[in-house]
Amino acid sequence: MPSFDPKPVVLTGRHVRLEPLAAMHAAALFAAGRDPEVHRYLLDEPPATEADVAATIAAALAAAAAGTQVPFVILHLASGRVAGTTRYLDLRRDHRALEIGYTWLAPEFQRTAVNTEAKYLLLRHAFETLGAVRVQLKTDERNARSRRAIERLGARFEGILRNYQTRADGFVRNTALFALTDADWPAAKARLEARLTAG
Repeated sequence: MPSFDPKPVVLTGRHVRLEPLAAMHAAALFAAGRDPEVHRYLLDEPPATEADVAATIAAALAAAAAGTQVPFVILHLASGRVAGTTRYLDLRRDHRALEIGYTWLAPEFQRTAVNTEAKYLLLRHAFETLGAVRVQLKTDERNARSRRAIERLGARFEGILRNYQTRADGFVRNTALFALTDADWPAAKARLEARLTAG
């Protein structure tokens, strides 16, 4: 089996294209994330300026250069607009495992096929191209909408990590942990493809 080494890549579906995050996306991401509700459960403070977004992108690109993350921008194909962002992180190469996180979408793209297909593309690439044996996802314990969305992907709830992460505002959050394994993927893939075809 080839080595497990996630790298920047373009992933394209019917609704979205995931491209490697770049500095040029700062203005569009700032516009997409203007609604404070987008950042309600995220760890970082909502960006107040485009420069804040540029700094976040610079940090993500530094992590990518260090080989610890693979950040993406999510493009909505029909409108050509930037819908949000997501990334691979917690890359455990020796264990063929990673996490999907840092995901947020502009309000108009929430509860649409955009999130479903973005996650589908990331999961398919992780399991079928990279050869992952585990993909995990985490969210704030209080974020019921996100938890339901993760479960609809076919991920299994694995428990609550108590006092696991501290937000920029000092709040210490409990984190809900979910995961899919390579054994879970075929059934999850079939359900996701059926949802995307129907939607």
